[in-house]
Amino acid sequence: MNIEQLKNQLVVSCQPVPDSPMDRQDIIVAMACAAVAAGAGGLRIEGADNVRAVVAAVKVPVIGIVKRDLADSPVRITPYLQDVEDLIHAGAAIIAFDGTDRTRPASVASLLQAVHKAGRLAMADCSTEADGLAALALGCDLIGTTLSGYTDETADQPADVPNLALVRSLSASGAKVVAEGRIRTAAEAADALRHGAFSVTVGSAITRIEHITLWFIESMNQAVIRD
Repeated sequence: MNIEQLKNQLVVSCQPVPDSPMDRQDIIVAMACAAVAAGAGGLRIEGADNVRAVVAAVKVPVIGIVKRDLADSPVRITPYLQDVEDLIHAGAAIIAFDGTDRTRPASVASLLQAVHKAGRLAMADCSTEADGLAALALGCDLIGTTLSGYTDETADQPADVPNLALVRSLSASGAKVVAEGRIRTAAEAADALRHGAFSVTVGSAITRIEHITLWFIESMNQAVIRD
């Protein structure tokens, strides 16, 4: 694919809460199709089987990931070379993987090499400017701010505010930045573009009913307490 297809586009992450009533492949495909019908320029999908099903149903680029909880590494996003291979065979146009500097089963460089060998684009999910610059230097095509706030190093980041300063700094360094993480409103998505984002990924605020419902309830409860 031509990476410019994603410029200024909204990427919708269709990842239900695990084991929730929405965590079914037919629902994931339906959410993906609905997002594309509304104008989404790309999709982020977890799991090779889900990627395969979504790729068959839409014509926009799919960013594929695999999530794992490992006993010997904090890395969760596409940690293994086999994960990359599975996503490639499933038809993902872009493979996203953890790009942080942490203990891991496969190096960022080896994951990147496998993605590029297959002729696909590589996206490094990063948490800091140092992560992003290192991934950019290796040759990753897209740099995501996905993990800002989700690593020990960035645990002090506000829990409900996207790290747009990171978007700006990485963009200023020449990276094609995918602003991702804690973007809850249309205004925040637009602001990410103003900070230099190449594209913007939104997940929970669009596709996770449980999270959205909880945000409303928490806000309403605060209003009751104040009154």
